[in-house]
Amino acid sequence: RLRALNRLQVIFQHLKMSKQTDSAAEVLLEKKGGAGIITLNRPKALNALNLPMIQKIYPQIKTWEQDPETFLIIIKGTGGKAFCAGGDIRAITEAGKVGDKLIQDFFIGEYRLNNAIGTCKKPYVALIDGITMGGGVGVSVHGHFRVATEKTVFAMPETAIGLFPDVGGGYFLPRLSGKIGYYLALTGCRLKGRDVLRAGIATHFVESEKLPALEKDLIALKSPSKEKIADLLNSYHMKCTIDQEKEFALDEHMDKINSLFSANSMEEIVKKLKQDGSPFAMKQLETINKMSPTSLKLTLRQLREGASMSLQEVLRMEYRLSQACMKGHDFYEGVRAVLIDKDQSPKWKPAALEEVSDEFVDNCFKPLGNDDLKL
Repeated sequence: RLRALNRLQVIFQHLKMSKQTDSAAEVLLEKKGGAGIITLNRPKALNALNLPMIQKIYPQIKTWEQDPETFLIIIKGTGGKAFCAGGDIRAITEAGKVGDKLIQDFFIGEYRLNNAIGTCKKPYVALIDGITMGGGVGVSVHGHFRVATEKTVFAMPETAIGLFPDVGGGYFLPRLSGKIGYYLALTGCRLKGRDVLRAGIATHFVESEKLPALEKDLIALKSPSKEKIADLLNSYHMKCTIDQEKEFALDEHMDKINSLFSANSMEEIVKKLKQDGSPFAMKQLETINKMSPTSLKLTLRQLREGASMSLQEVLRMEYRLSQACMKGHDFYEGVRAVLIDKDQSPKWKPAALEEVSDEFVDNCFKPLGNDDLKL
């Protein structure tokens, strides 16, 4: 009887699956061979994550993690332009304006998903082909393997919209070599193609048009271990010669990045950039001057503290920050200027770094008691 029951469960599971693979669904969840495959399917929105997608992906990862017949999890995006361009910022903005619960639910759901990926016992392979920003980084960077292509564009552009590089940015960014993570977080600098690998964000680099073949080979692996998966990814990686000769775009600036972005405060970083006076430093200064002063201060502290925290501690801290931003001014103003009116001239409040008090920053990091994120 048990066997019959198990068979029924399997059939139900398959029925559930086939229902979910209807191509109008915003996320497709399917099982092929020993692989669980997550396909982000909002190509018109560059596969931006919304709450219903998050609520489908999370339990599915948990199910596959427990399933002895699932050996690895693959995540990818449709449409050829983006893996995932971020979280559904517009929906959050609308919710925040009217005090809707979505401003809690979205971040709770998203950070729990980031944690599920970061702690997943099954090998997790993210095919980060195309635009990979914000929330898209959150559903890829915490997994075991991240495969970039010549089309990959990575960025954490949150300081430009009055937010901070969340989704565990406080965990992975300060762990990149030197001060690259601080530089990427504060300036929103974009990395392209092989540079995403060289910065330590991707683990492998494969030609975009080879991804379907790679996926097929991953699915065909017989009860694969992490080592077998790594070997397969390495073999594709070794064969890819695109931009092999090209130097890492940040190479010539690394010494400056490491010294200029190692200051203890935003004011000090700005002072160092001014004193340096090189074209590179001036360009960074110009960029930083456009960002939300509040976001810059929150971000610098987030990374400095996150450097010695576990992923879970970081996500708890980031949830506190997310709720502080939802109560503030700059997030709504940033989204208005960058995404809605697109006039690109946000009026930040406060408008200068000096006006963002330490007391205000401290308050953003304070525990929320019963409302803290539970992982």
